[in-house]
Amino acid sequence: MDGYMRTNAKQILDELKSRANPRNVEGMARFGINPKNALGISVTELRKVARPIGKSHSLAQQLWGSGVHEAKILAAIIDEPSKVTEQQMEAWVGDFDSWDICDQACTCLFDRTPYAIEKAVEWSHRKEEFVKRAGFVLMAGLAVHDKTASNEVFMSFFDHVKRESCDDRKYVMKAVNWALRQIGKRNQILNKEAIRIATEISGIDSRSAKWVASDALRELRGEAVQRRLRSRPPAARPERHQQS
Repeated sequence: MDGYMRTNAKQILDELKSRANPRNVEGMARFGINPKNALGISVTELRKVARPIGKSHSLAQQLWGSGVHEAKILAAIIDEPSKVTEQQMEAWVGDFDSWDICDQACTCLFDRTPYAIEKAVEWSHRKEEFVKRAGFVLMAGLAVHDKTASNEVFMSFFDHVKRESCDDRKYVMKAVNWALRQIGKRNQILNKEAIRIATEISGIDSRSAKWVASDALRELRGEAVQRRLRSRPPAARPERHQQS
C-alpha cells in the first residue's frame, strides 16, 4: 500500500537502469517492440522486480510518467485496478507506442477495472493502431480473467471483431484474432458462436479477414480446445451484466 512503501520511484528507476541490456534492445526491435527509451529488460525480470514492491497506485503513476519503456510495463504490473480511473486509462492508452506496453497494460491492469467492457468497445472504434489494438486485447483479457461476465457480454464483442477483421495493420489484425480465439475458448457456447463468426469472416474479401478466420478456426476446432471444453462443467449463470 502507498503508506508502507519500501522504496521510491527514483530507486526503482535506478534499479531498472542497472539491469539494462543494450543487446536485448536490439532483439526487441527485431520483434517489433519500439526500442525508444527501452532498457532491454524482459517481462519475466520485471515481474521479479515488482514482487517486493507490491501494489501502489501512486508509484505506478510516477513510473509511467518517467517515459522509460520498462518502467511503464512495471507500472501496469504494480498499479491497483480499484484506483484506476477512466481518465487514467485514456491518458495511458494515448501513450501506447509499442504492442508490448499495450498488451501488458490491458491484461495486467485495465481488464480488471470497472471500465474494461466499455473501453473495449469504445477503443475498437478508434483509428489509432495501438488504441484499436487495446480494445481487442481487452476483449481477450476479459475472456481469460473475468469469471463472472455473461456470455452476452462476449457475444456482443463479435460484431466488433467482424467489423475490424478487415484492418490489415499487423498489430490490429493480430489482436482481433486474439480476441476471437480467447472468447471461443471460454466455454462451449461461445466456442460454437466464435466458430460461426469466424466462418462468416472467412467469406469476406479481405486478406486480413481470411487470416484472422483461418487461424482462429484452426485452434477453435482443434482437438486440444474441444477436449478441454468438454471437460469443463456447464457455464454457471453470470452475476455480472453487460455495461452500457
